[in-house]
Amino acid sequence: MEISARNKMNGKITDIKTGGVMASVKIQVEEPGEITALITKESIEKLGLKEGDDATAIIKSTEIIVGKE
Repeated sequence: MEISARNKMNGKITDIKTGGVMASVKIQVEEPGEITALITKESIEKLGLKEGDDATAIIKSTEIIVGKE
């Protein structure tokens, strides 16, 4: 499948924590090292995601927030 997002990082799922509606998925990638995605619990179930699976983090954003201390 081709997609328009250019920021794709391949990695391996290292942790999944599910709540009532949302879930946190950690994906080990080469750079920056780890990506954490917040997705719905329904998406976890629909995709059949589990620790150890190969996965791709696809980042498509319409907004970037910059901060400075």
